[in-house]
Amino acid sequence: MSSNFTVIYDACVLYPAPLRDFLMRLALTDLYRARWTNMIHDEWTRNVLKQRPDLKVEDLERTRSLMNSHVRDSLVTGFEHLITSVELPDADDRHVVAAAFTAAPA
Repeated sequence: MSSNFTVIYDACVLYPAPLRDFLMRLALTDLYRARWTNMIHDEWTRNVLKQRPDLKVEDLERTRSLMNSHVRDSLVTGFEHLITSVELPDADDRHVVAAAFTAAPA
């Protein structure tokens, strides 16, 4: 059974590995639909690599791929055209809101 409740995971919650692991485990329970975008993936992986140069890009790409393949319908697409219409104090967060509008059930 899948919930009608949708949650967008932003980069700030995917960045710390323990929190990412916990949220992935929750996503597999179907209590809600966990969603994210490639832009969100790019943001958290870029920031992890900045802080942890000892990690390999390939390892984070594998994590990203596993996340996408194990959480049903997780990747939000087709939201990009909405980004410029979203007004927020931090313009860098507009893509998250645009993705949330697109991911919300009709």
